[in-house]
Amino acid sequence: MAPPAAHPSHDAQDDHAASDTARHYAETIFYIRFEEGRVRPGRLADWLGVRPPTVTATLQRLARDGWVAIDTDRSVSLTPRGEDLAERVVRVHRLLERWLTDVLGFDWASADAEAQRLAPGVSELVADRLDESLNRPATCPHGNLIPGREAPYGQLVALADLAPDTPARVRRVSEVAEHDAPDLLRQLDAYGLVTGAAVAVAIADASLQAIPVDVGGTIRPIGTAIGRLIWVEPASTSAS
Repeated sequence: MAPPAAHPSHDAQDDHAASDTARHYAETIFYIRFEEGRVRPGRLADWLGVRPPTVTATLQRLARDGWVAIDTDRSVSLTPRGEDLAERVVRVHRLLERWLTDVLGFDWASADAEAQRLAPGVSELVADRLDESLNRPATCPHGNLIPGREAPYGQLVALADLAPDTPARVRRVSEVAEHDAPDLLRQLDAYGLVTGAAVAVAIADASLQAIPVDVGGTIRPIGTAIGRLIWVEPASTSAS
């Protein structure tokens, strides 16, 4: 068996220096920035389920330690050191999700929860071996990119914005859905709205409370807000 591909190197002292809090905040900032752009302390408080003063005090400490930067408008960004930490934490989490679903047969929502529990105890060496055993997947089961990999799909649009009768395939489910609505992941799984599924919007009618989505010949009503958390690749833009 070939040796596992090495993950980009980093300062080993940072592994020791990074507290669980630093890891958790770096990961959360990484997710919110990707899905929503600018990261505000209030959004961090909502995501983490803690009081805003707690977030403010923690961010000040993380800024002092070099993990984050706080702008004049109070928005938060990761420093290069914090970015490296976030990418390593996210990589482990998404590899674990892939292993839990593909190898152990967990459903989407359960895999996400279990990966959150397991990730703090997984070393870089174990992550590298896990990556190799899974044949270096590009994404987690929900289609979100594993740091360091290239996207295996072309240009995506939100399902809510897909033109009627345009064939498409589900490519990604937002991290917001993974975090804020784990029951939604179970519902999408039950509907067959999983990555790779062929879909089309039956009709577009602003008066409707839900988008009628054709999933394998069955019409499924999907709320517009939910439709903005599901990203699809129209057939005309599919990567070759």
